[in-house]
Amino acid sequence: MARIKPQALLQQSKKKKGPNRVSVVTIAIYGLIVVVVAFFLFASYRHWTRRSKYPIEDTFSSAEHDSSFGDSKKISIPKYAVLQTSKGSVTVELYKEGSPEVVNEFVQACQNGHFKGMLFNRVIKNFVIHGGDANRPGSTEDWTSRGKHYNQLDTSLKHEAFMLGTSKIRPDGGGFDLFITTAPIPDLNEKINVFGRVIKGEDVVQEIEEADTDEHYRPKAPIGITDVTLKTE
Repeated sequence: MARIKPQALLQQSKKKKGPNRVSVVTIAIYGLIVVVVAFFLFASYRHWTRRSKYPIEDTFSSAEHDSSFGDSKKISIPKYAVLQTSKGSVTVELYKEGSPEVVNEFVQACQNGHFKGMLFNRVIKNFVIHGGDANRPGSTEDWTSRGKHYNQLDTSLKHEAFMLGTSKIRPDGGGFDLFITTAPIPDLNEKINVFGRVIKGEDVVQEIEEADTDEHYRPKAPIGITDVTLKTE
């Protein structure tokens, strides 16, 4: 058996103990993997951040839409009406819960400018102020007889004054007329659809009531409504 020389054994031992070299290609591959993983994590983070943000924005936008829709509904159903007359303003609270159909008709008439320039053609003391068509057939005789009757009424009867109403029965082509009571009236609900009450400007109503009239209760000097403003508050 041949002997190995000591010098050869020393060289073999150095070869076994020497560190293994890592190639440049391997380093490049590991570096690329690290970059890809980092990019993936960053992209995922941005994706989930945006996704969590959108529902919040949608919620706020839908809430704003619902709020604006609700506001528009509130605005379309006013609670008060301010009658601007030649004697001053009269504020009326509308009974939109008790008389919704009449209030809706009144609001529509206001929006169409129906009451602008309307005259109070009947002013009966201790009874009513009436605005509407003075030329309606039969109206003169009807209001004259009723005025004479109601001037003799006991005003202590338990019916409220300063109520706003309109005729229950209207002739063909008759528009929306207005009544403001100036005293308690016992058969109020038989003749008039009440849809509001005066809450401010009672002194203006009383001033109109004191106007000089002819034998048919027509004011000698024109008194009328110049405009109507609807309010929600």
